[in-house]
Amino acid sequence: MENALITAATKGIGRATAIAFARQGINLAICARTGDDLAAFKKELSAINPAIKIFTSVTDCSIKQQVLQFAAGAEKELGFISIIVNNAGIYEYASILDDKEGTFEKHINTNLMPAYELYRFFGKIMIAAHKGHIFNICSVASVNPLAEAGTYSVTKYALFGLTKVMRLEMQPHGVKVTAIIPGSTLTDSWKGMTVNKDEMVLPEDIASAIVNIHSMSAGANVDEIVIKPVTGQ
Repeated sequence: MENALITAATKGIGRATAIAFARQGINLAICARTGDDLAAFKKELSAINPAIKIFTSVTDCSIKQQVLQFAAGAEKELGFISIIVNNAGIYEYASILDDKEGTFEKHINTNLMPAYELYRFFGKIMIAAHKGHIFNICSVASVNPLAEAGTYSVTKYALFGLTKVMRLEMQPHGVKVTAIIPGSTLTDSWKGMTVNKDEMVLPEDIASAIVNIHSMSAGANVDEIVIKPVTGQ
């Protein structure tokens, strides 16, 4: 039985991916900032598949030490982590010139740092095992920046670059690295904004892609996949 670690797992893409993996019989290490949300979600996941193990950790993914504690706890409770889904992220609608003080640091520490630190924590273990799959949830802004979401675009660009470096380091060792590049997806990032859900990608669409990519043969790797609304981004 495989073990998957997912950051920011109680909402949006992280939540949908955890549910999809639970249905596949994959043990889960999940984190979020709110203990009540984690407890409720663990109960839900256990109902979906009572056979899986679920490790939860109250973690603020913008704080390095908490990310590392989550990683260590997951490894201790579940053993070898073969799947990592770097889902934690924030989106703020503002140009760089209109950013509030501390916006850059907050975006770096949420959108980029956790993926970097989890890679450093688990990467050599995966290399020794000659297996593993890392999914980084990037964004179409990783490829085509948005002036109205400037700092978000910069940090997602950086995450996409990190993903490419990870892949180059890992591919000689049989470890897979995939960039998931969603367009407008119906998550809490849009809270407070008027959107039409029928013109957006659903978190379940992203989760389905992740599960199907992971189920491919050992010799196949999807470097990156772009999923955008059918009406265009």
